[in-house]
Amino acid sequence: MCARALLLINRHARQGQKRLLEAMHYLEKLDLDLIEESVNNPDHLAETILNYQHQVDLVIIGGGDGTLNAAVDALVDTQLPLGILPLGTANDLARTLGIPNSLPEACKIIAQGEQRRIDLGWVNGKHFFNVASMGLSVKITQRLTKEVKRRWGIFAYIATALQVILEARPFGVEIRFNGESVRAHTVQIAVGNGRYYGGGMAVAPDATIDDQRLDLYSLEIEHWWQIIPLLPGMQHGRHIHSQRVRNLHGKEFEVYTRKPRPINTDGEITTYTPAKFRVVPKAVAVLVPPSANS
Repeated sequence: MCARALLLINRHARQGQKRLLEAMHYLEKLDLDLIEESVNNPDHLAETILNYQHQVDLVIIGGGDGTLNAAVDALVDTQLPLGILPLGTANDLARTLGIPNSLPEACKIIAQGEQRRIDLGWVNGKHFFNVASMGLSVKITQRLTKEVKRRWGIFAYIATALQVILEARPFGVEIRFNGESVRAHTVQIAVGNGRYYGGGMAVAPDATIDDQRLDLYSLEIEHWWQIIPLLPGMQHGRHIHSQRVRNLHGKEFEVYTRKPRPINTDGEITTYTPAKFRVVPKAVAVLVPPSANS
């Protein structure tokens, strides 16, 4: 008996609209019984998953990391396995899980791959796959429009990041963890659950999405040009070895700021400081390449 799958493709994702029919063709050829629901607003993803939870065996989501983030809480509630079609700009969760951007290959993994339970991060009641952050990344998110991402792809992130870095100003934070408290001035705090974020940057050199820990780094520079020597190492997470980067590991963190600051989770602004973070081990099942390593 073939599996019945709820197929949800964000039509506003960078490749969403034009790849919908192609994805359906490949998935049906691989003997999946599809229920396709149009998604014009990612905010409706969770409700759609909950409505179909007793009619399907898995959920297939086509879009980027923001689209997946919109669905994550419903996936936790229903415990339906997740199949990923990387149709966004950065596709960091897919990169972490070893899922290729090739649509035929991604479809094949959904049909023939194996289920792997992965951790999730949690902040102020909101789950996330990759990273939750504040500071520079939030300003980048606020300036990146859907039109710019669709037209320029990953280059939109790079150009916007350079512009934001030039305007960077440190802010005060208090970080509490393991019974200790640290005060600092920072331009960016990132709390990572997975390995990649921001279009391929690594949170830490040894970060994985099932290590049952969170990796926090705080970028403590005073002038914008001090970030330049750190940029080459960010692709592999080596920036955490710099004296200007505070690097912490743990299962829980609390972050406080003088005034509420926005926090983005997987590239979407969803909450504000004060913030409580924790890891949720083995929270959801995802279809991945056989014997894939993070």
